[in-house]
Amino acid sequence: MKTLVIVESPAKAKTIKKYLPDGCKVEASMGHIIDLPKEQLGVDVNNNFKPRYIPMSDKRDVLKRLKETAQSSERVILATDPDREGEAISWHIANYLGIDIEDDVRVEFHEITKSAVAKAFEQKRTLNMDLVNSQQARRILDRLVGYKLSPFLWKKVKKGLSAGRVQSVATRLVVDREEEINAFVAKEYWNITALLHQQDRRDETFEAKFYGLNDQKLEINTKQEADDILTKAQTGKYVVKSVKEGQRKKNPPLPFTTSTLQQEANRKLGFTTRKTMMIAQQLYEGVDIEGVGYTGLITYLRTDSVRISEEARSACLAYISDVYGKEYAMYAKKKAAKKSGKVQDAHEAIRPTAVDFTPESLQGSLSRDQIRLYELIYKRFVASNMKPANYDTLSVEISCEDLLFTASGSRIAFEGYLKVYNNKTDEDKEYKLPALKEGEVLALEEVKAEQKFTQPPARYTEAGLVKALEERGIGRPSTYAPTIATIQNRGYVAIEEKKFLPTELGSLVTQLMKENFADIVDYDFTAQMEGELDNVAEGKADWVNVVSDFYTGFEKELEKAQSIEKVKLREEVTDVLCDKCGKNMVIKEGRYGKFLACPGFPDCRNIKPYNEEVDALCPKCGAKLVRRKTKKGRIFYGCLNYPDCDFSTWNTLSKEKCKTCDSLKFKKSRAKDAKAYCLKCDDE
Repeated sequence: MKTLVIVESPAKAKTIKKYLPDGCKVEASMGHIIDLPKEQLGVDVNNNFKPRYIPMSDKRDVLKRLKETAQSSERVILATDPDREGEAISWHIANYLGIDIEDDVRVEFHEITKSAVAKAFEQKRTLNMDLVNSQQARRILDRLVGYKLSPFLWKKVKKGLSAGRVQSVATRLVVDREEEINAFVAKEYWNITALLHQQDRRDETFEAKFYGLNDQKLEINTKQEADDILTKAQTGKYVVKSVKEGQRKKNPPLPFTTSTLQQEANRKLGFTTRKTMMIAQQLYEGVDIEGVGYTGLITYLRTDSVRISEEARSACLAYISDVYGKEYAMYAKKKAAKKSGKVQDAHEAIRPTAVDFTPESLQGSLSRDQIRLYELIYKRFVASNMKPANYDTLSVEISCEDLLFTASGSRIAFEGYLKVYNNKTDEDKEYKLPALKEGEVLALEEVKAEQKFTQPPARYTEAGLVKALEERGIGRPSTYAPTIATIQNRGYVAIEEKKFLPTELGSLVTQLMKENFADIVDYDFTAQMEGELDNVAEGKADWVNVVSDFYTGFEKELEKAQSIEKVKLREEVTDVLCDKCGKNMVIKEGRYGKFLACPGFPDCRNIKPYNEEVDALCPKCGAKLVRRKTKKGRIFYGCLNYPDCDFSTWNTLSKEKCKTCDSLKFKKSRAKDAKAYCLKCDDE
């Protein structure tokens, strides 16, 4: 054997192997093999923050295999992922195997295809120590925060808690949003709508909305104001004041970055960020395609860039012209949307490695989730190279005495990219108006006033939280999935109806952090730190200085905070008695939701399930239903008498009550127009 090629995963090894010449052996490191020790800080803060790296205990067999294989090889090539983590893994492997990092031992490819692999091996390079140092700085910063702050939280709040540079800020986002919601004061307003038709076409009605008085926009805030306008609107004559025709275009979306893929997969497919990254990794590393073998289907999944290669763009344009027609292909060069902060443009956007690999052609080779995510990536890429969708628009002003009403309609004149990728919003829905003329008198069918109230800001969905983190420059898209998983696992946030809300613990810890470690949970400071790490990666800053500048202030805050008193979590006392010591049990929040615990801990460690009753009845035995949660956080409803009664349902509880039994109804989906039914009385 002449050459040993080291990659990170077995799947990637299988895919790359078929593109290499005979005499090459491919081994997988299974990710990181060297790291800071788990039991100790592992960073010498008095010696330029020198890290102490050791072999990971669960990778000893991997290290032994790599060393033995390397010793029997003439040369070793490091082909780990093309990012900071991948560069650091290669550096650790090189040091462990005694490879000279000044030699051209590093190859990187952004897609696992024959041409990309061949090109990478023609362009071997030395290890990029700027990237390594950037990863090293991030790892050390996270270790310093985690290993210094977590014991502080154990001492001042309770054991088992953790803190981190990004997770603490992510938790604060959720807490701050909940505070906004709680502080929100709803304001009353009224909408007035007239249902009109042309004199000779009573069956073709359309809606016109009240705009204002004497051409001036007017907001209606009280019922009295609404009644005054309604009186005029019911008796006045409706005349078409102006008719304006126009056009509107909707540009195609840009191809996916890591963040936008996570957001769209969450919105359209219901995938968590963790699931999206896991499946995307599989598609990147290679899937066994029938008749082809192991093949990488998408480009590298960790990227902030929307750039695509000219080769890929040309192939896509040819595909669009062939399948949909030349009129759909956007041959003019597009400008990428401006993004705030620094964009890591080393990689292309996430796209298919070959436009010939259509989702239809891969149906028999991919799992259901793989094909769904691949189809999303594929269609987004194709759509990004198509022409905009064009709409014909019609805007009408209608006067009724001194009242002004407006109506608008639109229809698609040219589908453009919408033929492939549907991201229509409410404003894109077709709404046709009749052919109206200025001066035309219209007939009134009905005019009505509807009371409304302003709504508080919505809680974050997973897609919304990812977007908020990205917009503020907090963390990197590759860190969002583990960050979101961590704040859930630690019990800082919970999920209700696919939206995040802070637990009491999350709110308390965030407040404690705000008061004592302002920088750690400061949005701007955290974003600034990401910028400093980017500067290290670009060779513009020294990693030791970056870590030192941070640690100086952090150490002072930590020392000062030691004097604060222990914070007690509020515990809700129940009427359930502990069957071991007789005390009233309290409600506690754990990783998998609420549970009952004896307040006599640690002398009494008795715990019980917490049955959160809802106002709905079991169709089997008539007992109350209780809200329960699986280990993965999915909510379902089961009978209070379980295990004597085994009824349960995944359906969603509604706010509508059954008129027969007064039990809350359920819906089979979360759709707004989903019909609610009673478990006990309706035959659904």
